[in-house]
Amino acid sequence: MQLRTSEIKIEDKTELELMRHIKELSDKNFCIEKGFYPLGSCTMKYNPRINEWASRLEGFVNLHPNQSDDDCQGALKLMYDLQNYLKIITGMDEISLQPCAGAHGEFSGMMIIKKYFENINDNRKKVIIPDNAHGTNPASAAMCGFETIEVKSNEKGLVNIEELKQLVQEYSSDIAAIMMTNPNTLGLFDDNIVEISKIMHQNGSLLYYDGANFNAIMGHTNPKLMGFDVVHLNLHKTFATPHAGGGPGSGPIGVVDKLKNYLPVPKIEFNGQKYLRNYNYPKSIGKVSTFMGNFNVLIKAYTYIYMMGKSLKDVSSDAVLAANYIKSQLKDYYHIAFDSHCMHEFVIDNTDKKEKGAATLDIAKRLMDENIHPATIYFPLIVHEAFMVEPTESETKEVLDNFINVMIKIAKEIDEGIDFHEFPKTTPIQRVDEVRAARQLDLKE
Repeated sequence: MQLRTSEIKIEDKTELELMRHIKELSDKNFCIEKGFYPLGSCTMKYNPRINEWASRLEGFVNLHPNQSDDDCQGALKLMYDLQNYLKIITGMDEISLQPCAGAHGEFSGMMIIKKYFENINDNRKKVIIPDNAHGTNPASAAMCGFETIEVKSNEKGLVNIEELKQLVQEYSSDIAAIMMTNPNTLGLFDDNIVEISKIMHQNGSLLYYDGANFNAIMGHTNPKLMGFDVVHLNLHKTFATPHAGGGPGSGPIGVVDKLKNYLPVPKIEFNGQKYLRNYNYPKSIGKVSTFMGNFNVLIKAYTYIYMMGKSLKDVSSDAVLAANYIKSQLKDYYHIAFDSHCMHEFVIDNTDKKEKGAATLDIAKRLMDENIHPATIYFPLIVHEAFMVEPTESETKEVLDNFINVMIKIAKEIDEGIDFHEFPKTTPIQRVDEVRAARQLDLKE
């Protein structure tokens, strides 16, 4: 790879030359419009173009957040309606749209839990987190001053109920909450969730729902029915707003009735005549973002929900069907971790392939030559050589079949002893020394 050593002087170029240069750079990037992203809603669920149209409407784009409530009734109504939509979808009693990402929603939700126990003079300091939970959960709890306790998965990849009971018995009134992702990061729905809810609530603890995998259950169930008290959603995942490149995101939080007064301010309310921002909530955790969060993202999520309506249930059904279809076709060629009916994603354990000379990273690089973006690799951590496949609901059967055929082709190449360290071969940028690149950001040669 040859790096440029001199600057491009834009003033010396024509507009046409500059546009061709930008287009050439764009062509080197992979995007959802170019090919299949098997890492799914985590980063690359398809975003309908109508979302972009709505977010560019002049009345939204030119609106300043410091304008009075009287001057932004349309924007406030959109947020108020979106809150109500999310209440219906999650079952929660109140919603705040302020948090600007999933982890930001986690942090805000845990702050609410902390404030709740402080308000009732109950000094609880520990949070239980399953080893199959979302990776940011421990950090979010720790940032709020909690100590985290890990509960292991059982042989099915679900929360070990007996170990959970032991932890609750051991730490008892010191446990503030349990943080769970359901379906978990293995793509498995924990069918013991009602029992888990009873165990925690009988202990006076709360349940936090990480909505990272909510794309699998919309319209079929919701966190309230499972017994959760606090939930965050990832609008940039489930509700089809862009997230590539690390942002922008949006992570609204919902709570049950007894926690509603702790939500961030301002709250968007309707007094019967107009929509307004209400800051008068003394128990609130305060503001968690500037202005009203990522408003542009809220517009896109509102548009998607309004467009889909009750078909949101079909989104989840199709995502789950797609994942199970791929899994059923690959199980004779790859070892499926915790092989049972999955939800929107499943995890391959490539340990056996690594022993044959092709680690998970090598398979990911090999996919690039087939015009397929690599899936999530080496996560979740409880699976060695993990390769997580999440097709979402967006792709046709033809696309899924092509991915299946490529994965089978790769499995056969591994059996034939092909050197996988040569891949990728056909992409504009060849394989790099990733460890060196991570440590030496100003790589010159």
